[in-house]
Parts: sequence; C-alpha cells; structure tokens
Amino acid sequence: MKLWLDGGLQDIETARVSVFDHGLTVGDGIFETVKAVDGRPFALTRHLDRLTRSARGLGLPDPDLDEVRRACTAVLAANPMSLGRLRITYTGGHGPLGSDRGEHGPTLVVALGDSARRPDSTAVITVPWTRNERGAVTGLKTTSYAENVVALARAREQGASEALFGNTVGRLCEGTGSNVFVVLGGEIHTPPLASGCLAGVTRALVAEWTGAKETDLPLGVLEDADEIFLTSTLRDVQAVRRVDDRQLPDAPGPVTAKAMRVFDERAGDDLDP
Repeated sequence: MKLWLDGGLQDIETARVSVFDHGLTVGDGIFETVKAVDGRPFALTRHLDRLTRSARGLGLPDPDLDEVRRACTAVLAANPMSLGRLRITYTGGHGPLGSDRGEHGPTLVVALGDSARRPDSTAVITVPWTRNERGAVTGLKTTSYAENVVALARAREQGASEALFGNTVGRLCEGTGSNVFVVLGGEIHTPPLASGCLAGVTRALVAEWTGAKETDLPLGVLEDADEIFLTSTLRDVQAVRRVDDRQLPDAPGPVTAKAMRVFDERAGDDLDP
C-alpha cells in the first residue's frame, strides 16, 4: 500500500509525519473523505471546494488543488480496489507545542482504505452532548474529532452505527459523520446549515435531487417522523430503522427508498456532479 506525503508516493510502512505536526498536537487540520469506485473518485470537485473553504475558515493557506488531484490519482492507481475511502488530510504542519503555528508550512497526506457498501438500514442513538452552532470552527471539516469519537463509541455500545446531536438550543443538527433527513407528511426535511451541521456533499446532492427542504427542526422530531435517513460519503442514503428505543420496522420507507434509488441513478450517471 502507498500514500501521498511530502509531494510524492511513499510506502505506508515507512511514511512518517513529524510528532510536532500541528494536526497531531492541537488538532490544527482539515480533511475530506471521498468515495472511490473502481479507482475513480466521486464528487471530487465538491470535496475540494469544501477543503478550500475549511482551510480558509481555519486560517490555513489554500491547498494546492492541482497537487491534491495528482495525489488522489496517484494513490488510487497505486492501490486498486473496488470501493475505497480516499482520505485527504491537510494540517498546519510542523509547529510549536502550543496553539501558535510554526513557519514550516502545511502537511498534505492522501491515503486510501478499503470500504464496503453499507446496509440499507441502520440504528442510531441520540446523545446528551450538543453541537455549538456559533463556534469558531462550526461548519468546518476539521481533524478535531474527539467529540465524535466519544459519541460514536456510545452508539456502538448500544448496538447503533451513528449518534445524532442537537445543538445548544435543542434543534436537530447532525450525526458524528453524517447529515440527517426526516420525512413528515411525505415531504423530506433536513436541518439548515445555521443549525451548526456540516455542509455535507451527499447532503447537498440529495437535497438537490429530491427537493428536500431545509427546515429548523426540534430534536424531538425524531420521535414522530414518518421516516428518517442519513447521508454521508460512504453511507450514500441509508434508512434508519431504530432511534434510541423507537423502532421504524418498515425502514426503508417509500420516500426513503425513492431517495436511495434517485441517488444511485444520478450518482451512477455522473461521477463529478
């Protein structure tokens, strides 16, 4: 296996990043996860646009997108697989043991891991912790994921694959690595970006292709929504069959099933929508 680091391909076993890299010491970094099907990335342009937005939001230099594209192409060619998780990580680089950045410039790593198609439905839980819709890094896809690690561990303990957050004012927000949609009276709704959720690439495509509405929703909507589904790079569209103790035995319901079909068809027609 090979990854991209320091401007070229390196063996995974010997590739090294400094222990003083700001991405390690203070979580000063951003990333994107891109689905790769038979060596071809999906929606790469949208992911790179968001990578640049996240870099600017964090005060990092704009990434060299030509290099990132070269890196993705090289890593995919060097590691053939039918379905992969292409991970682009961009950090503040070598820095001091504190929050101030150093002068060495950013670090870029592109790596690939094997993946598998998700089940059509899954279980989720809600957690008591909140997303801060007014934080300094709200809406940025940063490497500061400890909060998500803790929440996802709790979900796994309860037989679920995802944990859903409300925000500080009790509105539905997002999952640890997914966006959430609910079906009410046959219409699809998803929390607005103002809720503090990430502007998911799959979220945007699903909203565009299904006509889903951005709606400010109470966290309690999960207790009575007709259908619930998640979206993310590797889940695509995935129905929710259980939220906490509430069962949705018919998942995927008809609206969710249609959204799944539409996404599969549209994504199959255009790998860079």
